[in-house]
Amino acid sequence: MAKSSWPTPRLRSPNTPSPDHHVLSASPDQRQETAGDGGQSVREGPLAALTRPLAIAGGLLSVAIAILVAVHVCLRWMFNSQVPGDIELVQIGTALTIFAFFPLCQSRRGNIVVDSFTTRMSPRGRDRLDALWDLVYAGMAVIIAWRLGVGAWDTMRSNTVSMILGLPTGWAIAACAVAAAFLAVVAVATSLRLLRARS
Repeated sequence: MAKSSWPTPRLRSPNTPSPDHHVLSASPDQRQETAGDGGQSVREGPLAALTRPLAIAGGLLSVAIAILVAVHVCLRWMFNSQVPGDIELVQIGTALTIFAFFPLCQSRRGNIVVDSFTTRMSPRGRDRLDALWDLVYAGMAVIIAWRLGVGAWDTMRSNTVSMILGLPTGWAIAACAVAAAFLAVVAVATSLRLLRARS
């Protein structure tokens, strides 16, 4: 049986085939550390100093959400009671958690891509293509930040609150807008890093 020459699709982190990728805002001569299958990631620099604490805060918030859900389930099971407004807290907390993780994921190029059509490209060609998509990602993040900002402004202006607890929701939307804008900055930084890596 003839063997197909078409490359087999595989999942990879964007910088796995190019071990000399560098991301974030550290200088090229700064110390790099291996980040598992995701390749090398910069552990220093101004953006790294912001993405890590933001992701840690998101992780702590996700733990708090898990504890809240567990307490709610236990109260329902043992005492036929509940945590008032638990669904509202989970919704707000989950949104904040997700946006808190995005910048760190992008800074370490942790997003998974399918390289079905790029396996035969040169490393420099892959770098340029990845840099292009990082810029597209940054553009999408800007649009998301813009629309979230508009929504936050409208929500604050109308004093919109949650139905059960009466929590103002505008601040949470605004926080997500800021995180999305920060994601755009990080995506631009990773794109420029890729373009400079092989120049």
